[in-house]
Amino acid sequence: MYSLLCSQLKELIESCPVPVSAMANASSLLYYTLPDLNWAGFYLLSGDTLLLGPFQGRVACTKISMGRGVCGTAAQTRSIQRVLNVHEFPGHIACDSRSNSEIVIPLIREGTLYGVLDLDSPLFSRFSEEDQEGLQAFCDVLMTSLDWSRGLMG
Repeated sequence: MYSLLCSQLKELIESCPVPVSAMANASSLLYYTLPDLNWAGFYLLSGDTLLLGPFQGRVACTKISMGRGVCGTAAQTRSIQRVLNVHEFPGHIACDSRSNSEIVIPLIREGTLYGVLDLDSPLFSRFSEEDQEGLQAFCDVLMTSLDWSRGLMG
């Protein structure tokens, strides 16, 4: 399934290589393809804060400090955070009380952190190692296929 998602994302990017547009389509692609999600979207780095970017789902937190919550931890450590039970994660930020598990993938290109991809689920233990690998490949397509040098709006 993830190889198909990566192929679809490449085609979407070819038709519109503007980063913010690609992220909007990417969040929609994930939200409507992967089962059992209640949120899929991006937080973009601005200084030492993650700001809400394109997403699908209910309203969300608009600012997250580096090191705070699952997204801030992923950004600060530059490592994927796969949390089977968010209620056990120290400092978890409950933007949607329906969320029970979460996975966050840092968006890095040539050593520069641009933000994170965040997926939430109402199910506990929703995200597997296969999801982690597939979502990392998805983010790799996003980060390598876009021209980030011209900014988010291209």
